[in-house]
Amino acid sequence: MRKITLPTLFFFLTTLILAVLLLVNNRGGEKERGYDSTAVMTRISHIGELALVKHNYTGVIGYKDYKKFLNMNIPLTDKYFLLKYNGYIKAGVDFDRIKVKVENDTTLHVSIPKPRVLDTVIDEKSVEVYNESENAFNPIKIADYNEALIREKNVMINDAINQGILADATEQTKLVLITLLQEMGFTRIKITEELATPSVD
Repeated sequence: MRKITLPTLFFFLTTLILAVLLLVNNRGGEKERGYDSTAVMTRISHIGELALVKHNYTGVIGYKDYKKFLNMNIPLTDKYFLLKYNGYIKAGVDFDRIKVKVENDTTLHVSIPKPRVLDTVIDEKSVEVYNESENAFNPIKIADYNEALIREKNVMINDAINQGILADATEQTKLVLITLLQEMGFTRIKITEELATPSVD
């Protein structure tokens, strides 16, 4: 029977300990390099603002109204004005509703909700009033200006949608996501859209 010397035993134990440490370290490194769905979503949640699409507007609003009797305009009671304004619309995807499924270190699936208009703004400081009537029988009120601006916001939204702002928002979202995910090391990225606009909680 061969006798095991103390140096041999020390070398064997040292080699065994180093092997175990390397194994643990490699597994830890792999865990640090890899991303699970939660980690990916954490990164995604910080870039939502980059995916917004903004359309700027400069427009003129025409307003005219009459006092009415039995749903008929009363002569000589018309009031009118023109407003010039600057504004903008923002559209994008609600990043809190994005869903991520990481399959492995290189492959993942991202599901994004339908885009929507997120903000419609008319800069009140930019509003200029032109051709304003001065009718003592039907004076212009602040509520008339507000009504005209509210109506114009709806016009702006419809116009922006017709110009493709929602489609632009989807494409911008995909571009931002792909850029981020590729930087994280993913090479096989599948992005799909939800079929219906998610309901508001």
